[in-house]
Amino acid sequence: MSILYLIRHGENDFTGKRLAGCQPGVHLNANGKAQAQQLADYLAEIPFTAVYSSPLERAVETAQPLAERCGLPLQLHDGLLEVNFGRWQGLTFSYLRRLPDWKNLYKQTDTFCFPGGESIAAAQQRVAAALDAIDSQHSERDLIACVSHSDSIRLAVTHYLHMPLSGFHQLRVDLVSVTVLVLGKEAAHLAAFNCPPSGLKFSKPR
Repeated sequence: MSILYLIRHGENDFTGKRLAGCQPGVHLNANGKAQAQQLADYLAEIPFTAVYSSPLERAVETAQPLAERCGLPLQLHDGLLEVNFGRWQGLTFSYLRRLPDWKNLYKQTDTFCFPGGESIAAAQQRVAAALDAIDSQHSERDLIACVSHSDSIRLAVTHYLHMPLSGFHQLRVDLVSVTVLVLGKEAAHLAAFNCPPSGLKFSKPR
């Protein structure tokens, strides 16, 4: 079973202002591009076997420098996409927080479905299936980088740690942070969570 390095993409002009979701055309801004280069520098010593990314531009632009530093092809995987927020995509957080459904997102997490988009449960199943498929293509203890999105990473952690679905609300995943999941035959364990790349030790987790 492999070791998954789940990496959130870098900064873009939607960050903290609007819900980007699966909306195309959201690119890294100047600071995000610098973050992507710093990420590649910090993680260059880790012997990754493969680098995967969500197909969304902000994820690809974060992953590409790392793949190049590692001398690996960048592999795109639709399962690593952000949650499809449907009609909420592109709207400001200040507007969304005034909607009645915003409270339901927290109160009825298990059954909540974004208007015109995915349910949280379906998004979690999609991300978990993608990571399981990626894991199945690699050997035991291979180190795999997967560049994805905040909610997708939080949902992956709650899945593999058998947390309640609503538990993802209590998790925080920062820009260009690294979360390390060690997948095992019986269970997965969390080797690192929401770490700045510079804080990681460049060795295989035990």
